[in-house]
Amino acid sequence: MALKRIILRLARNPGFPDGDMHQGYTIVAPLDADGQLLVDEWRDNKKSCTVLRFHPDPAERADGLLTHRGSVWYFHYDEDDEGPDETAHRLADHVFRKGEYVSVRHQGGDESLTYIVSEVTPV
Repeated sequence: MALKRIILRLARNPGFPDGDMHQGYTIVAPLDADGQLLVDEWRDNKKSCTVLRFHPDPAERADGLLTHRGSVWYFHYDEDDEGPDETAHRLADHVFRKGEYVSVRHQGGDESLTYIVSEVTPV
């Protein structure tokens, strides 16, 4: 299995014309050689597949697990004050390579924000 550390940073979005390198996610997940998530390897190593939401405001920071239900990937936070699970739009279809984009629906909101993959490194 090839666990990777994937860093997503807020890309240009409404209200963030230049993005924000201080907001984003650090994800640890298994990726294949093309940079796509490996569901079977995730099932075998769920506890190692983590998510850390980073933000300048400490109240917005959270840590949890990368989870999968049906065909949808979620960022699951285990503490009530960290907010509800966040959905990653079509995460299974994304390629995690530097410069690629990913959409995440932040804390059960109606709209997704776009993030850019800034790093992918071995764990």
